[in-house]
Amino acid sequence: MIFSEPGKKIRVMFTPFRDGLQSSFGGKVRLQDFLPAMEASAQAGFRHFEFGGGARYQAPYFYLGENPFDDMRKLRAAVGPDVDLQILTRSVSGVTLTTQSMEGLELQAKLMKESGTTWDRNFDYMNDVENLIKTGKPIVDAGMHHQVCIALMGLPFHSDKVHTAEFYINIGKRLLDSDLHIDSICLKDASGTTDPKTIYDAAIGLKKIMPPEMPLWMHTHDTASTAVACYMAAIAGGADGVDLSVRPFASGTVQPDARSLAHALKGTGYTLDIDVSVLPDIEGMLNDLMKDYAFNPTTTTADARVLGFPMPGGAIGPNVHMMAKAGILDKYSEVLAEFPVVVEAGGAWTSVTPGSQQYWLQAFNNVLYGRWKKIEAGYGKAVLGYFGKTPLPSDANVIKAASEQLELPVFEGDPLEAAPKNVGAAREALKERNLPVTDENTFLVLAAMVPGKKMEINEGIRLLTGKPKIDIPLKKKEEAAAPATAPTAAVAPAIAGPVTTRCTVEENGAKRTFLVTLEPVNGSGSVAPAAAATAAAAGTQVFSTFAGSVEIVDILVKVGDTVSKGGVVAEVEAMKAKHDIKAPCDGKVSAVHARIGDEIDASKPIMTIA
Repeated sequence: MIFSEPGKKIRVMFTPFRDGLQSSFGGKVRLQDFLPAMEASAQAGFRHFEFGGGARYQAPYFYLGENPFDDMRKLRAAVGPDVDLQILTRSVSGVTLTTQSMEGLELQAKLMKESGTTWDRNFDYMNDVENLIKTGKPIVDAGMHHQVCIALMGLPFHSDKVHTAEFYINIGKRLLDSDLHIDSICLKDASGTTDPKTIYDAAIGLKKIMPPEMPLWMHTHDTASTAVACYMAAIAGGADGVDLSVRPFASGTVQPDARSLAHALKGTGYTLDIDVSVLPDIEGMLNDLMKDYAFNPTTTTADARVLGFPMPGGAIGPNVHMMAKAGILDKYSEVLAEFPVVVEAGGAWTSVTPGSQQYWLQAFNNVLYGRWKKIEAGYGKAVLGYFGKTPLPSDANVIKAASEQLELPVFEGDPLEAAPKNVGAAREALKERNLPVTDENTFLVLAAMVPGKKMEINEGIRLLTGKPKIDIPLKKKEEAAAPATAPTAAVAPAIAGPVTTRCTVEENGAKRTFLVTLEPVNGSGSVAPAAAATAAAAGTQVFSTFAGSVEIVDILVKVGDTVSKGGVVAEVEAMKAKHDIKAPCDGKVSAVHARIGDEIDASKPIMTIA
């Protein structure tokens, strides 16, 4: 049992208004639906909030039609000038999912500071110290409190070389021995999978080498129901601050409710620097503000299985929502089971964004297409070295597959030097569309740029031209009551030509989806002449391979083009990754029914092949 005779006040960063939103809804919560509760929290004496970065940078304009910088300024105005507001950045990726140039990261730091940020917590999912040193400099130069992270994770396989207390202490030593200015250090366990003893030993070792005035912070998630135990271990080891939340954005995939840790610390001499007696009022406000949102049980319920698939709460939430939207949530358990395979083969980088997304998408591809048959671009670039040095060597066969499929060589240089120089390209895109070329607009476009993604569906361009995509996880409205009159018997429409549809067959728990073409026949079983003529005119329709809603990101053919069976004719985005749509037959494209940027499901044809 921990005990501090002289007593010690533990600082709290309050997370419901950033990590809580991300871990529950992928950040897709409108500002108006949580701002009053954050303002009330500040009025109740809370002095340190997480309010931006991570998914709460991209989600506002990717899904809500809101400018994230406007949101940050409104949040700053609501809490006043004296409250610390913190963002989360991802080293060489910044607030994006791809690598950025140093020019882009410098612009990011400048804008974040101008929009009200006082603290920047910066992590590198590879735990690449060189990455952390180089990307920390813009944060320091912008005048923000620089909190550097050591990313933690419990491995789903045994290793005594990485993700041990000694491994984490050595990272801290290398950071402290550098010439980088560091204001505080955070032990960040995004997946909530590190055991308390490892955390305790790491905290003890780090406090021995840190300057006495430098705070040590601890961040974890309650996904496996171990967060309070881990916080107790960190505090016993000398941690000075922790991250806590409040219901309904607490526990499950989020941080524990502050009341839980306050209760666990009773009688120990340790206390929190917040008044937990006000939390019922804040909880009540949030429950009322969020009454129209559909909380998914997968994100609100603890799941000890995470210990075998180290996935951060901030990624489980959005991925569950994306799988449900795409109509493939039945694949969830299969994807989780594939996780240990992709973690070990990749090189044991930490499962935190963008690394967690890379793991998830590769596990997803392995389930959907067969193991290593389709290397996800981010995962492939990670094993090839484009995000930094992996903690353990990646599997040689996977490196080979990634290099061949992505047509990229192994890279051993500086990820920042290899990153695309997108600032100029973003400004040019604004000029071409007669949009104001400001720093904010430039970064909105820049942060949404992904290799191979067409500028017409860039989320920054969409926002600035008044055409944002809106995707808010609200509860579905109840369908209108059926009329009291007796229903008229439905009459099946006459089939004049072949109709292509999908059917799913389940056998022994395994599901397989088939494309089926139904053709009308005459009495002898042959196609009637009139029907045959209609069939030739109608052709075969091409559908998305996903039952649920996905976005078309590219159409690779036009009317009149000749295509071959199995050839790629379009691409859709599901789970933040592109997936090929292939021609089901040989023929000529007779009609294109959709446009890039359209959202479709398996009932809406993309094109017709005659």
